[in-house]
This record gives sequence, structure tokens and C-alpha cells, in this order.
Amino acid sequence: MEDIRGFTIDQLEVGQEASFTKTVTEADCYNYAGVTGDFNPAHINEEYAKNTMFKTRIAHGMLTAGFISAVLGTKLPGPGTIYLGQDMKFTKPVQFGDTITAKVTIDELIVEKNRVILKTVCTNQNGDIVLDGKATVLAPK
Repeated sequence: MEDIRGFTIDQLEVGQEASFTKTVTEADCYNYAGVTGDFNPAHINEEYAKNTMFKTRIAHGMLTAGFISAVLGTKLPGPGTIYLGQDMKFTKPVQFGDTITAKVTIDELIVEKNRVILKTVCTNQNGDIVLDGKATVLAPK
């Protein structure tokens, strides 16, 4: 069996960063709705969405936030990371077909508690910030 481990606290440095990029599809939003039960018509009903401020369906904000989780759990700190908290603000809508890049950057290391504070940002293909925040995680042991 392959040994998959992320970076331990002593292998991390302030300023270290990693990212994940994905184009959001209609299928992604329908799958997310099915898994979570969030069938808000702003995400799944185009006729309804035409009458919203966005004039079309938008992706679930938490789907976008999930891209941050992907970076934390697979890249930095990586496998074995435990997500403790996330403070975030959704700053622009994500539409079907947008290519989103989730980037995390280490802001602070609290070695004695094995905690890592990271800046978390998601941008679209135009470089617009669609999500901005901070995450707190436990680094892998």
C-alpha cells in the first residue's frame, strides 16, 4: 500500500503556497445539489435564475469553497490534514463554465499546537476574486 503523507508542521514555512484549478460544470452543480440536498433554484432552475440579480444560474458557494478543501487535503499541508475552521466571504458569483483556481498560502505556523493558518483565495479565469478568507488546519503528524 502506498504511503501518502502531507507536510508535517516542521516541514512547512510561512509563504508556502499551493493551488487547484477546475472548470465548474452544470453537472458539478447538479451533483453537489444531489449530495447536499441544496436544490436552491438559483443553482438548478434557469427560468427562476433569469429573474435573479445574476440573470442566470450560479454555482453553489460551498462548491467553490470545496476547492479550498481539495488543496488543503491533497497538496498543502496535504494528506492527513484536519480542517478546523474557515472564515470566508463570497465576493462574486461563479457561473457554469468559469474556471476557478483555489490558492492557499501559509500565513502563520503555531508550532506548539500543530496549527497552520492559511490565506484562502479563489479566482476565476479573469483573475477576479470570487472567494476570500482564512483557514485553520492541523498539520499531518
